[in-house]
Amino acid sequence: MNQPGIVKKIGTTETVSDKFKKRELIIEIPGNYPQVVKFEFVQDKVGLLDSVKVGENVNVHFNLNGREHNGNVYNTLQGWKID
Repeated sequence: MNQPGIVKKIGTTETVSDKFKKRELIIEIPGNYPQVVKFEFVQDKVGLLDSVKVGENVNVHFNLNGREHNGNVYNTLQGWKID
């Protein structure tokens, strides 16, 4: 999937463990009812956000991931490419 929008915030790289790192990107999707959406870039994809700037128009390519833990369901929009 992909989603165009305007960059609102670019997070810093978080090192979760010695084998896992992540970085968040928040975009606003304009329209009659603007939406603010958070994407997560992990591992070698965190570097893709180095050249992105706040206010820039982007198109985020992502996968929708879901998991269940203790009866709760958690969803993540995991980015893998950005134009």
